[in-house]
Amino acid sequence: MGNQQVGNQQVGKQQAELAELVREILHEARKQGTDAAEVSVSADAGLAVNVRKGEIENLEFNQDRGFGVTVYVGQSKGSASTTDSSATAIADTVRAARDIAAYTEDDPCNGLADPDLMPDVLPELDLYHPWDVSPEAATDLAIACEAAGLDLGDPRLTRSDGAQVSTQRSIRAYGNSHDFVGVYSGTRHGISTVYIAQDEQGMQRDYWYTSGRDAAELQSAGDVGVEAARRTLARLSPRSAPTGSYPVLFVPQLASGLFGSLLSAASGGAQYRKSTFLLDAVGEQVVPTWLSLVERPHLKKAIGSASFDGDGVATREQAFVRDGVLERYLLSTYSARKLGLKTTGNAGGIHNLDVESARPGLSEAQLRKEMGTGLLVCELMGQGVNAVTGDYSRGAAGFWIEDGEIAFPVAELTIAGNLKDMYTTIVALGDDVDYRGNIRAPSVLMEEMMVAGSG
Repeated sequence: MGNQQVGNQQVGKQQAELAELVREILHEARKQGTDAAEVSVSADAGLAVNVRKGEIENLEFNQDRGFGVTVYVGQSKGSASTTDSSATAIADTVRAARDIAAYTEDDPCNGLADPDLMPDVLPELDLYHPWDVSPEAATDLAIACEAAGLDLGDPRLTRSDGAQVSTQRSIRAYGNSHDFVGVYSGTRHGISTVYIAQDEQGMQRDYWYTSGRDAAELQSAGDVGVEAARRTLARLSPRSAPTGSYPVLFVPQLASGLFGSLLSAASGGAQYRKSTFLLDAVGEQVVPTWLSLVERPHLKKAIGSASFDGDGVATREQAFVRDGVLERYLLSTYSARKLGLKTTGNAGGIHNLDVESARPGLSEAQLRKEMGTGLLVCELMGQGVNAVTGDYSRGAAGFWIEDGEIAFPVAELTIAGNLKDMYTTIVALGDDVDYRGNIRAPSVLMEEMMVAGSG
């Protein structure tokens, strides 16, 4: 019997054990007189190796297991959690949740999602790809990653700030009083490194990483190190940019955050609290007509894939923005009830949001040519986003573009605008989608933002 087959049998056994634990906790909740209950159980195991200067700095193993239970007594709600799954601990934890519910006010929006919203069959999402890497092999990979950039021989690259190799396996189980129990397994692996470079103008640092469900699909340790070194060296001798209004180009890692702010503004919680610049915006144009934001939760091997959300509601493909128009809010069961709407299956967040353009994506060179003169933003600092007004002001660093070409690195800048205006003045998207997170975005070119240099 092969290692893969043995591993699959082991994870199948663990899934069955967690599903049975969920049922035991739900049985205890019924026995203690609750009207309804829901349970989340997790089991995680992993390894992370950090090296610096070719030596192990930290080697960490983790193996955790625990559960949380939420009970409903009438329309009052109480929650409690523990890492102990003994019969006594289960009874005590359920009792603690019930005691909390006894002291909370009734809320007509509390309660489980409707039973017909639970999935009948869980789709196979291909999320579990364990990496059989020993601590010694992981250490060798981290050392190779760290050495790759330094081996380029550029004297300005003075040292690394460490490299890491990590692997994580997890099993999640959720169940509720509707007799729904769902279990799934997943893995996530990564390689990363950080370098420091120095010249007569001072020091700069940058990083690169690769991550995914399947270790066979990661970038090589050497490629990660070389890319991190290239990025770090490119930032040396930064200048200040001229102050004024200019086109601004965000790299994919930052563009995902921009669209994350849009989703937050369109979330049910922000809507019922009236704390959003997109209040009551369904049906309004929020981005250009050629742009759509589509959730695809059932993509195989994708980081954000899930067959059900945190309420046990079946996930589905859906557009939040179609042809520039906001079609729906991101809703959990609770926020949907607060707004008199139906849940979208997004308790816990988004599942693989694709940023799509009806136009062909442009290469970086084409985007620079399109912008002419402006700012390419590669790093953002600070938390200057006002969710209520949409006002946006962040520290930034990157590169100044002149006549479509990189002129020089820039640092200590501030970029400012209003998100509502920024989204509608997106000029173009790149062809460089970053698939490493839940929001899968390419580079984004904004028509104009205020850029303030330090000089």
